[in-house]
Amino acid sequence: MAARQEAALELVLSLHRLLRSLRRASPTGGLQPTQLIVLSQLTEAGPSRIGVIAERVPCSQPTATAVVAELESLGLVRREPDPTDGRATRVAVTEEGAGALRGVAYGEAEALLERLGSLPPQDAARLLEAGPLLRLLAETRGTG
Repeated sequence: MAARQEAALELVLSLHRLLRSLRRASPTGGLQPTQLIVLSQLTEAGPSRIGVIAERVPCSQPTATAVVAELESLGLVRREPDPTDGRATRVAVTEEGAGALRGVAYGEAEALLERLGSLPPQDAARLLEAGPLLRLLAETRGTG
């Protein structure tokens, strides 16, 4: 494997490990990972049909239906008519759902800041500066 490929693999594995450990270190408000992913997807993309949610998570449509039902029972999402198809519904995040997601994100950010405190200041600053680049990569669609 070429050095660039190895570096990319190491970055992906490290990001996965970091995110898992931040999630374990911060309160989730009792929400499960798939519930958080659904809330995040709906917050970013706006109201969506169950099939679209299932594609984005990714999970099966029955799983997406069950997760949405759980989130709806908690008041974190609501169903609304689809304006393009009167027979269909879309799922939208409620104010409470957006607040719950922000709370989890803030908790993870606090855990990250605590860990950054163990690094030399210049390294911590470099990592924080990478945030916008990582977001850009996350929003870039692959070509293949």
